[in-house]
Amino acid sequence: MKIGFIGLGIMGAPMARHLADAGHELFVHTRSHLPELIRQSSATPCAHAEEVGAKADVVFTMVPDTPDVERVLFGEHGVAAGLKAGATAEDGHPKVVVDMSSISPMATKAFATRINELGADYVDAPVSGGEVGAKAASLTIMCGGPERAFERVRPLLETMGKNITLVGGNGDGQTTKVANQIIVALNIAAVGEALLFASKAGADPAKVRQALMGGFAASRILEVHGERMIRRTFNPGFRIRLHQKDLGLALQGARELGVALPQTASAAQLMQVCAANGMDDLDHSALVRALEMMGAHEVAQAETGS
Repeated sequence: MKIGFIGLGIMGAPMARHLADAGHELFVHTRSHLPELIRQSSATPCAHAEEVGAKADVVFTMVPDTPDVERVLFGEHGVAAGLKAGATAEDGHPKVVVDMSSISPMATKAFATRINELGADYVDAPVSGGEVGAKAASLTIMCGGPERAFERVRPLLETMGKNITLVGGNGDGQTTKVANQIIVALNIAAVGEALLFASKAGADPAKVRQALMGGFAASRILEVHGERMIRRTFNPGFRIRLHQKDLGLALQGARELGVALPQTASAAQLMQVCAANGMDDLDHSALVRALEMMGAHEVAQAETGS
């Protein structure tokens, strides 16, 4: 198929490369430099998103935030301009825009309506799994949109992920991603508090983590991010500032729905502490640093001191 991919960051680049490696004709666009991973592929660089929209039958977007998606789709030389020249694919089906960014569910519904008015389909397909999942093609992908469009792009999604679910209509994929980010943030905070408590009490947090991994407290967050906290490896897999954005969407949605998310608000404030101290580009496991500052103690393995 003729595939477009817009947004070639730490996750977008490996995701696009998987599509190229699967044998699809790939058209790409990025605002920054073209990553080496993509330069080494057969992908064709495009000057702007409009060109991608005109040439590709399925257009993927993977950009940071809601305004970025709106700009890429509907701004000057956006995808929509390319679709106006023709929204029908070579096989006679409508072209499909697949947004894999994590953005506002309400905005997503509006974007889908505008794309539909041009004659194309829209699928929101945010992901979970971070840079590691993007590189390993093991992402969890949460989709919203018409079933016909989902089935058309499912084989393409399968080159990038393993757990792929059509949740419902447009916007439901993004709602699922917000729910995912709530759970992840609260788990990171819980693991951080537990390891800080254990370390301050004089126990070796590495051994505490090992013991907990065999019990009911075991989780993927304890396994991966617990080790990051102990080893102090906060190089970004998923940056604090991006998780902050997602929790902001959760809290905004909660206000609109008239529900309270007190633990989500608490986790958002811990991330704000990190951001206020210049750590917003660290991995979200660095949320533990906010707890450490409040407790005047750093989580560390016993042999390295505390």
